Amino acid sequence: MFKRSVNNTILLNIGAFLLVALLEILGGWLFRDKYDTTYSFYVWQLSYAVAIMGVIWVNHFILIPFIYDKKRYIVYGLLLIATIFMGAFLKAYPKWIGVYKMSSFLIYTTGTGMAAFFVRRNIIFRSANDEKEKLQKELELNYLKEQVNPHFLFNSLNSIYSLSRQQSSETPDVVMQLSELMRYQLESAKKDAVLLKEELEFVENYLLLEEKRLSKRCTIEFSIDGPVSHNTIAPMLLIPFVENAIKHGAQSTNQQSTIDISTSIKDNTLHFSTVNSKPTVVPKSKREGMGLENVERRLNLLYPESHVLKISDTEKVYRVDLSIDLKAPNK
Repeated sequence: MFKRSVNNTILLNIGAFLLVALLEILGGWLFRDKYDTTYSFYVWQLSYAVAIMGVIWVNHFILIPFIYDKKRYIVYGLLLIATIFMGAFLKAYPKWIGVYKMSSFLIYTTGTGMAAFFVRRNIIFRSANDEKEKLQKELELNYLKEQVNPHFLFNSLNSIYSLSRQQSSETPDVVMQLSELMRYQLESAKKDAVLLKEELEFVENYLLLEEKRLSKRCTIEFSIDGPVSHNTIAPMLLIPFVENAIKHGAQSTNQQSTIDISTSIKDNTLHFSTVNSKPTVVPKSKREGMGLENVERRLNLLYPESHVLKISDTEKVYRVDLSIDLKAPNK
């Protein structure tokens, strides 16, 4: 990376010198007859290019990095003026009027060079910062995605453990269901986006697993309205809301409870809602869940300006409403 940056800087400055030399030659072309020979004309014009680029290089590679960037602005200004005067003096002395004219010309060219320098450096800094932010975002998303796996597995194993305690004949079937769910989860974790249809099938299969465990003490409704075939969504984005509805609704009480999960797609916008009843007496949880916190963070990273999440927590009902513009680019 460093070697490439040095090579780019060298090539850029060689190109700048050739451009300045060409402009000087073209600018003096009409007056070439005033010189003794064509060779002396080219030498004179190239000497102007050397003077211009010499002052610019001293400014760019010495004064700016070692003085200006250290916020020694007064010293920088004095040294820059001295450098310009020295360049003009070496080029035009002993004609002081020539020194004056050359100094004015070098002030203009040096200012132009500084503008180009700072514009380029700003572009490089912004590009580096964008790359750093992109890398940080990818690392954070991978971390959050990896956290979903143990969280989901923990909840699923709780379901199987509950069925085994009841000595349910459906326990082997539930184990197979869980293996299918885990297979999908592992495969989807490698992708940035999955088909919405597959994600909703995953949610439905998870609800079927939980329905067997909760038996008749919980009524679960799951509905889908609208086209889902061609839309895509970030994987494992909806399941934490479902897990939360079960954990803090039916799972936390032996009372009769309800869970209503609805999905609709209209104009490429996903509307996802979970509503669960709350027990009259809420037992204190020994383990704080990380599901909702993680999914909210993922939503802010993946759909920063294209999602709306509303959570309503009342005495009897806990409700989550999520809207996502599925066609909006993930930033």
